[in-house]
This record gives sequence, structure tokens and C-alpha cells, in this order.
Amino acid sequence: MSKREMYKQSFVEALKKEKLKFTNQRLSIFEEVLYGKKHRECEEILSSLAKKNINVSRATVYRTLDILVKYDLIRKMDIGDGRIRYEGKIDDPHHHDHMICVESGKIIEFVSDEIEKIQDKIAEEHGYKIIKHIHQLFVKPIKK
Repeated sequence: MSKREMYKQSFVEALKKEKLKFTNQRLSIFEEVLYGKKHRECEEILSSLAKKNINVSRATVYRTLDILVKYDLIRKMDIGDGRIRYEGKIDDPHHHDHMICVESGKIIEFVSDEIEKIQDKIAEEHGYKIIKHIHQLFVKPIKK
């Protein structure tokens, strides 16, 4: 079984647990979020589906996104501007953090082993182990 088939099966199982039917519309939403562009709002996902002549209701998109988040297949991102964005996790299993430009709204992904080690050390010093974290740096361009 390919990775894509395994991910699809995880989605089908999540829908069953939620007592929802597996439909072509839900599959299209699943594929759009997981294999499309990153960091998109629900409206952008809906618009992208419409451009592909896939007719799906806004409610179905939101409901499906909630299920994908609940079963850890996608990330829900709140960058403090009142708009929620989503990104797939399963084709990008490596942890990464985000820098968000406060002027342009651009989201830059980065990985820093040094930051990860420092966070782990701080948690351990306080008697804890990190099980999950969200690291977002809000930045602006350096003007020269």
C-alpha cells in the first residue's frame, strides 16, 4: 500500500469514528489540503475546489477540516490576525516552526535543532517533557 493510500485509509477511519460517510467531496477536501499549497484559509480551499469544478458546501469544508485536525492529519494555524489557516502534516512529517511577517503576512517555515534542544532542556529543568509545541515568531523586515 502506498503512502497516499495509507493516509486516505486513515481519513476513511476518522470519518467512520465520527459516523460520517466517505464522499467524493470529502476526499477532494482531504487531497486539496494535504497535497495543495500550504497555509491556506477555508475560503482559499473552497475557491481552489470551485476552480476545479468540485462543488462542495462551505459547511462540509469546515466540518472536514475539523475532522482532519482532530485526527492529526493537518495543522490548524492561528497567527493572530483573526484568520485560521491549515497545512497538511502527513507529506511533511518533520516538525517545523513558523516566522510570520507582520507587514506582508508571509509565512516562512524553518527548522532549528538548536531551538528544539533548548526547549527540551528548559522543560526538563522544570521537571517536564515536551509532548507538543507551537513556535511562531512574528517578524518584520530589517530596513537598511
